[in-house]
Amino acid sequence: MSALVFLGASLLLALTPGANNLLALQNAIRHGRRLALGALAGRLAAFAIMITAVAAGLGPLLARSERVLTTIKWLGVAYLLYLGARTLWDALRRPAPDAPAEDAPADAPGLRPLARKEFLVAITNPKALLIFTAFLPQFIDPGMSAPLQFAWLGPLYLLAESLAATAYCLLGGALKAMRTSRAFRRRLDQGTGAVLLGLAALLAADH
Repeated sequence: MSALVFLGASLLLALTPGANNLLALQNAIRHGRRLALGALAGRLAAFAIMITAVAAGLGPLLARSERVLTTIKWLGVAYLLYLGARTLWDALRRPAPDAPAEDAPADAPGLRPLARKEFLVAITNPKALLIFTAFLPQFIDPGMSAPLQFAWLGPLYLLAESLAATAYCLLGGALKAMRTSRAFRRRLDQGTGAVLLGLAALLAADH
């Protein structure tokens, strides 16, 4: 029962809209759900590193280190600013005819750059580290081996993250399959860029 409770709570947490889920949605709309789904490996790798750090006892130490958190925070702000500005710039310089859009093959990057974006957005998010240091330990039974419990809690959380991220990719794939106009996708990219810039501002203002 505890595993089901943990999985349900993790799924709700993972479904929360954020920079990574927004990125997965945009990747699926622009490049197709197959590439977007493959790119999720980058996010899961970042979260696996964080979970491993928490399991090794480094998570709480890092969470209490103001210097480390500040460094991660400003790296995250800088990268979100870059992604937001780049997305806005690409949207503004792209023509927006009313005809249905067909993505040109040259417009589709390889899997590695998309996975790298997912990884960098996740690993430079200090709130993710704080979530893992506060969320996972709530499900640890003090009377049992903590490493053994992390050994199944970690993969279970990654499963929940995979399911939630897949939902965003499938939604993006469905929007892409609707053959929406270039004008619609241009506006969507503009909105995505604006949201990423807003998330960067929120992260910068967070103390």
